[in-house]
Amino acid sequence: MFEFAITAESGRARTGLFQTPHGAVQTPLFMPVGTQGSVKGISPPELIATGSQIILGNTYHLLLRPGPERVRALGGLHKFAAYQGPWLTDSGGFQVMSLGDLRKISEQGVTFRSHLNGDLIELSPETSVQTQEALGADIVMAFDECPPHPTEPAYLQASIERTLRWLERCLQAKTRPDQALFAIAQGGVDLRLRRISAEATVAFDTPGFAIGGLAVGESKEGMYPAVELSTRILPERKPRYLMGVGHPEDLVASVALGVDMFDCVYPTRTGRFGYALTPEGRLNLKLSRYLDDPRPIDLECDCYACTHYSRAYLSHLVRAEEMLAPRMVSLHNLRYLHRLMEAARTAIEANNYGEFARDFALRRFGHETPQWFTRALYEGGHWN
Repeated sequence: MFEFAITAESGRARTGLFQTPHGAVQTPLFMPVGTQGSVKGISPPELIATGSQIILGNTYHLLLRPGPERVRALGGLHKFAAYQGPWLTDSGGFQVMSLGDLRKISEQGVTFRSHLNGDLIELSPETSVQTQEALGADIVMAFDECPPHPTEPAYLQASIERTLRWLERCLQAKTRPDQALFAIAQGGVDLRLRRISAEATVAFDTPGFAIGGLAVGESKEGMYPAVELSTRILPERKPRYLMGVGHPEDLVASVALGVDMFDCVYPTRTGRFGYALTPEGRLNLKLSRYLDDPRPIDLECDCYACTHYSRAYLSHLVRAEEMLAPRMVSLHNLRYLHRLMEAARTAIEANNYGEFARDFALRRFGHETPQWFTRALYEGGHWN
């Protein structure tokens, strides 16, 4: 039911085919985030047209509303949200950990106050799995603790040990064979603890593995050694998922190191603020310089926004706060990331990912490629 086959390799970068109950997906891939069962402003047919293969739903938010049992009664996320392709649900751990004073962590789980009405709610490994089973996603995530950055080493060690105990409880609570539970390795940017967490997590032999606890405020110089170490330890023949990462340069650098899956609110959140992604960086469509620009956002892009509208029109919509603006810019941003991953897959299949990544860096950074990016390509075997 869940099979992952590597189909091509270029250095440490690889393409793969991951079979799920709702279809096969090609990796590396980016997953749009449908926090409350919806990618903001984008319909399922539009998501498919952009190249989306998996949609991510948020357990924390869907637990609060409309509630997992309501979603189950209405056919699970696939029917409820009218998206029949694969779904992934996170465990709710990251959102709960970000509540600060509104939550309390214990060995049992996390007790927190709903940000909607203040109700006291407990989320444990067992209730996280039960909620995700009710939601019906194809891929579900183990309940983990994601410490903030920076975190004292003693607390970080205690948290990874707790996450491992929670993982064991998640696996014991899981009942649905049609869902693949991915384990999450933590450890922050402490490479010693990152190694301990990854090696202990691999022992559970889950269908896939996630790299958690990164993109939470640390520097790129701190993040990428942790990604590099993690991809060396996580099994080669199973999908590797770098959680919460969606900046284009991060996708290119992480694919170089052997990451297969990504998710982030970045393309749609920036789109709602009028920022459009291009190979040279972000365009701020609020700026007056674009009011008379007849070009599309990106001449190379085949999305609906780029094939129908000018920068001038979209800039007008952004400034006028018309609802079409965030929809179209978000749609374009998603298509840009999917096109980036499509190009990455093509380059890997041709065994020239290094050339692809260096061309990307030249357009994105000019002749000032950051050292962390160059190092990631070097470690992945792509920088001569």
